[in-house]
Amino acid sequence: MTISDPSTPRRTVLRAASAVALGGLVAATAPATAATAAPVPPAAAGPPGPDPLPALRRAARPLADLRPLEDMVGAAAIVGVGEATHSSREFFRTKNRIFRQLVEHRGFTTFMLETPWSSGVRLNAYVLRGEGDLRQIMEEEFQSSYLLWRTREYLDLLRWMRQYNLRRPDRPVRFAGNDCSYAGPELFDAVTAHVADRRPELLPRLRALYAASRPVGTLHEWTERYLTRPIPERRAMAAEVAEALELVESVPAGTGAAAREHAWAVQHARAIAQVGEFYTHDYFASAEARAEMMLYRDRIMAENTVRWHRLTGEKVLLSAHNGHVGYESTRPDMYPRLQGAFIRDLMGSAYICAGFTFGRGSFNAMDLDDPAEPIRRFSVGPAAPGSNEETLERVRPGNGNGNGNYYIDMRTAAPSARRWLGRTRPTRSIGNSWPEAPLDTDLLSSYDVLIHLSRISAADRI
Repeated sequence: MTISDPSTPRRTVLRAASAVALGGLVAATAPATAATAAPVPPAAAGPPGPDPLPALRRAARPLADLRPLEDMVGAAAIVGVGEATHSSREFFRTKNRIFRQLVEHRGFTTFMLETPWSSGVRLNAYVLRGEGDLRQIMEEEFQSSYLLWRTREYLDLLRWMRQYNLRRPDRPVRFAGNDCSYAGPELFDAVTAHVADRRPELLPRLRALYAASRPVGTLHEWTERYLTRPIPERRAMAAEVAEALELVESVPAGTGAAAREHAWAVQHARAIAQVGEFYTHDYFASAEARAEMMLYRDRIMAENTVRWHRLTGEKVLLSAHNGHVGYESTRPDMYPRLQGAFIRDLMGSAYICAGFTFGRGSFNAMDLDDPAEPIRRFSVGPAAPGSNEETLERVRPGNGNGNGNYYIDMRTAAPSARRWLGRTRPTRSIGNSWPEAPLDTDLLSSYDVLIHLSRISAADRI
């Protein structure tokens, strides 16, 4: 049964909406139960190597001091920072701290989030010019799976960004989204206004091409309706918005400020076309279709991130799940290639990424065992034997008396630490739903920097 089948239950459609947003980190089949998700298989048997703890402790830097992180970032223009759950306070707060540190000491000015391009446009207008009511914008833009972003931690970050811009109008910080699951009406309005100003004779055709795709209602309502459309209808709509992009690209660019304005109009039209193409994939049709959809999404998020950097010239902190900022997929059947790998192709060493692990704690996630699919608070206990986290929990920087929150530049760690970090072991990777089983992960191949938090707590939802 596919989501375009008229007999599809509403719950399946909602699961699809969850799956195609926020990383699609929802099981393709029936979700695992708590009983099946909890056990962690031991790492593959092999001859024991030297104790990695001394080398890991020497490499670890207390998270309280972010100054060494500046050297780890070096000349990178885009820094991906992951999260091991999609809604835990400490992951969000740590990212906020890292962003502030990079703004103040490394010239970073953009915070880019795994959220629709159009949501980024609205939030950026608030951050730059104070346009709109922040809480209302967050309520309207962070819906469906993006509800997990509607937290006190993101509210605090955006307020800090606004206050920073009031203090430093000469060097403003910006907020951006790079995702392709929704295009808000502001994008359609901006593109239409640009064509009306430059080539008004093209306006009737542009409006006709956008008529079916322009969203009506809330983001959540639009997503639900769109996912019930038959695939042939979605393909026809995708062809229309792709033609609209070609029409906008045909408008003379001009020079100077006019050329920059045109470049943004083209990017907004491209974002609309990306959403159309994204939904030509039928997530529930087959494993191959799922993989193609997620491959497209990771590639587009990477391209949007790099395009923002090239359009603005700004350095970017990219915030997304571990399963998107990294280099190696832990689920190649679902995610053939990750955003981080695509960005590295485009940016080379100018991109680095940091992944998170944690010992125990709580998080918010969708409970797909509940027909209403609410977001609930879940908790997990100590790291299981044989997992990466089991050893990482025993690492304490310096004299071993720290609080267990630290980071390691895995590129420069001692050989014994790198050998341990490069072994595949079960590792928690919790997306937008629960329960989920740990995934076999090679930390060394997946990230440049590892950040470990001993305890986490569910983010404060608003």
